[in-house]
Amino acid sequence: MSVEHSSVQIRPVREEDRQAVMDLASLLREGVPEWRDPEAVVEAARQWLAGHFAPERDQPGAAFVAEAEGEVAGVVSVSTQRHFTGPMEAYIGELAVAPHAARTGLGRRLLSAAEDWARQQGVSHMTLETAAGNTTARRFYAAAGYREEAIRFTRALDQPA
Repeated sequence: MSVEHSSVQIRPVREEDRQAVMDLASLLREGVPEWRDPEAVVEAARQWLAGHFAPERDQPGAAFVAEAEGEVAGVVSVSTQRHFTGPMEAYIGELAVAPHAARTGLGRRLLSAAEDWARQQGVSHMTLETAAGNTTARRFYAAAGYREEAIRFTRALDQPA
């Protein structure tokens, strides 16, 4: 399936999207460092995304899908959280685009939907995290105007320094 811009609809996630969204979560293992369990990363993403289908959602946020020709080809989730310095900001939990739809503009359109939602919440910053080894995502976000803000270090405690 080729994805044409005009035939793509960005819309809020619906219950009937659940399986397609959960399938897209498997793409979020890209760039996971060798000391992390990639399946645990995928399962955590699935749990977070599943919260957007719960009738009594306990997380303030939204999820949007990109639908092309009746098929879900991408997903983004966004919520609000307080930055450690105090202000509220928006946070992208997951953004995934099906391989057949990569580099077609779907990621940008999903990112734009999340940013629009964040503006409606009255926040002035959007943040997200991606694996340091996920160079594709890092380039994508940089091209969309995102700048690296923090560097996270991890050390296995059972190995000498």
